[in-house]
Amino acid sequence: MHFSILGANTALTAATFAFAINISVWTLFAALGVDLKDSLQLTATELGLLFSSPVLTGAISCIIAGAWSERLKPKSLLIAQMLITAPALFLLPLMEAFSHYLLLGLWIGLGGASFTIGLRYIVDWFDRHSQGTAMGIYGVGDIGAAFTLIATPLIIREWGWESVGPFFGIALIISAFVFWLVAPTKTFKAQSKSHNLSLLSVLKNIQVWRFGLYYYFVFGSFIALIFWLPHYYVSAYQLSPSSAMAFTIIFVVTSSMARALGGWFSDRYGGRSVNWMVFWICIVCLFFLSYPPTTMTIHGVDRDVEISIEINVWVFSLLIITIGIAQGFGRASVFKTIHEYYPKNMGQIGGFVAGIGSLGGCTLPILFGFSVDLLGIHTACFMTLYGVLACCMATMFFANKSARLKERVSEARQHNFLNYD
Repeated sequence: MHFSILGANTALTAATFAFAINISVWTLFAALGVDLKDSLQLTATELGLLFSSPVLTGAISCIIAGAWSERLKPKSLLIAQMLITAPALFLLPLMEAFSHYLLLGLWIGLGGASFTIGLRYIVDWFDRHSQGTAMGIYGVGDIGAAFTLIATPLIIREWGWESVGPFFGIALIISAFVFWLVAPTKTFKAQSKSHNLSLLSVLKNIQVWRFGLYYYFVFGSFIALIFWLPHYYVSAYQLSPSSAMAFTIIFVVTSSMARALGGWFSDRYGGRSVNWMVFWICIVCLFFLSYPPTTMTIHGVDRDVEISIEINVWVFSLLIITIGIAQGFGRASVFKTIHEYYPKNMGQIGGFVAGIGSLGGCTLPILFGFSVDLLGIHTACFMTLYGVLACCMATMFFANKSARLKERVSEARQHNFLNYD
């Protein structure tokens, strides 16, 4: 199948730009979290709930939008999603109570559906050998979260806190108009009934749930860390909010840019191999991040010897950026693997996996806050993340082992090794 190179590149650029603006809206509470925690006097658990409200709607809408994008034109659907989300941002200055922000966050969360719709839009423009690279470049739109972290303090300083919501609302409307004007339209054929999967069949597919679990870590924890890192830098290292934002921005930018390279690696070496590499790098980094600051006293013969173990802010930042880069590779490799198995159902399967992954961004901030409140240790959030990744790695190990066994049995049957007279 031949594709117009100009049309494909234009489609990819327009979709990536639209996705970036939507992500900037979806993660807006990450930039406002420190201020809201102080003004509303929130506990760590309540802060986690606040961060989770837009992500919850994003997760649910990803699944619904994935199914719709197989039946409706993805371009029109993406424009409609942006126009429906925009009004919520103009209401942000009117919010006063914690419950108000929670409810508004659910509305803002519709911006999360943009990933699935945009993904379904771009896969029609590229052949199977370049899908990983295309989806990786599209995923660079995650960098929109960095735009939010940079722009929000500037907006507050120049025009006041009340201008933040309307600014992003106008940006979203302009983005919808630009996408309508620039994005090329490809002849769209609704997925035939023979290729359509029912929600029940998707739910029964263990493999899809595995992919969702992998994405829960590589994407869900990425989103959770965007929300949590500014607060962590301020509380654990007593940095100023501006310095905390600067470190978080580096984390977001490096992770987002790595996604494009991860797509290329997945095309070249396979999504499964890249996944394993990502998991091993992250588990090692999380082991060190989970260790809380510790002081030990060793009673010697002549005197006591005190040993202090603590990761300073620079080592912490190096480890967290390494995790972010690995997660960028992982976000690309998971969807490359999905396309290898379900090329005709990228909207539906991709939407479901994206929804499960987004639930990580919803549930993990709550778990972070709960674990910190329960243990009273800042690093408890990384202990939680270590446990999640350990489950992912165990699941992937046994799944791969089962797949290899089935391949050997199938090969043996083909050569009549298991046939008996």
